[in-house]
Amino acid sequence: MLRKKFGMISLGCDKNRVDGERLLGEIKRRGCEIVNDLSEAEVLIVNTCAFLNAAREESINAVLEGNSYRGGKLEKIVVSGCLPQKYVEELFPALTEADVFLGISDVPALFDALEKSYAGERVNAVGSCSGELLSERLVSTAPHVKYLKIADGCFNRCTYCLIPKIRGRYRSFPMEELVAEARSLGETEELILVAQDTTRYGEDGGENLFVNLIRKISKLDNICHIRLLYCYPEKVSGELIRELKENPKLLKYLDIPLQHCSDRLLKLMGRRGSKREYLALFARLREEIPQIALRTTFISGFPSETEEEHEELKAFLRQVQFDSCGFFAYSREPETPAYSMKGQIAERIKQRRVKELYAVQEEISRIRLQRLLGTEQEVLCDGVDFEKSCFTGRAYFQAPEIDGVVFFTAEHAEEGKVCRVKIERADAYDLYGCRTDC
Repeated sequence: MLRKKFGMISLGCDKNRVDGERLLGEIKRRGCEIVNDLSEAEVLIVNTCAFLNAAREESINAVLEGNSYRGGKLEKIVVSGCLPQKYVEELFPALTEADVFLGISDVPALFDALEKSYAGERVNAVGSCSGELLSERLVSTAPHVKYLKIADGCFNRCTYCLIPKIRGRYRSFPMEELVAEARSLGETEELILVAQDTTRYGEDGGENLFVNLIRKISKLDNICHIRLLYCYPEKVSGELIRELKENPKLLKYLDIPLQHCSDRLLKLMGRRGSKREYLALFARLREEIPQIALRTTFISGFPSETEEEHEELKAFLRQVQFDSCGFFAYSREPETPAYSMKGQIAERIKQRRVKELYAVQEEISRIRLQRLLGTEQEVLCDGVDFEKSCFTGRAYFQAPEIDGVVFFTAEHAEEGKVCRVKIERADAYDLYGCRTDC
């Protein structure tokens, strides 16, 4: 049996992170050692992203950089995830630095493929495993924060997006398996539900079961709180809003990707809904759940976007007052309908518009955070920031890695535990304070 030391570089989104954790789980199950120091690895796995051209370049560069360890202990490089899933026919003959290629569902093929590689073959194992397998995971996040990927693929046909071509149609994972996986994760202060579109869970089987899933996971004693990401606006139903309002385990936070507010551009993007419907949704959410935190993402510089539509988006931001936003310059991706659309916008204009949008949101965020001065907030301690010589954590309105944080002083704070922090200062994204309950 193959006994090697493994290292991993995992790129891309939190959904891809879960896929990487399944590979690590298979390595652990086989009794092999996993090392954090890549110079000690004999087998290096590069778990790749292919969503945008920049992500594809980053993935290939990671393989090339990983190849520099060949002069030491490194013997094999495995390339897994989205990049080989979509582009293996081009990659296999060209990226000779890699020894094994695995697709998004090929975890069980890892060791057989490596055995062949050690016997002298270069191995393309993409698509060698059929069906979904919720295999054991080795969690790579802090012990108190974990992700649960509830589905893969996508029903939506956004005209700028490659995901359906990479990951296929939407596929919900069986509810009983997800509940068992959540239970197996052990004590978890914050469980984050993710998918390309979490709110469509179950619809591939004919019935939306998202709220049912939330309720079942909420009954688990080892799960303290649940955070919802990637909730598409047209699927934020009255039932889901009621669950958010009434379920004490659900953090009062929604990530709702919009991409734009212009009805014309939304139609060109292949997005459902309209600005009027979005405004009505946010008004309802804030009426029924006054403390709710709202996050979203927008694409700037989509083909044919006018200056007037750009200004319309800035006005929309000021009207809705999101707690947090991400802005991305449109990336022209081959094999998407938007690639051939007329009115492609110059990169310098796209970057200028993104900068202006961030400036608007920065002022909104600064004002919203200033309102918290003097209040006490429950903060989940994530550890120590040694540069600032203080603890760092997050309130309910701050998701890990994408939102701001709370920096706080305290005589003592334990990672993974909630403490009360009095807010003394705020900037555009982060809060600063001191612990009051010890």
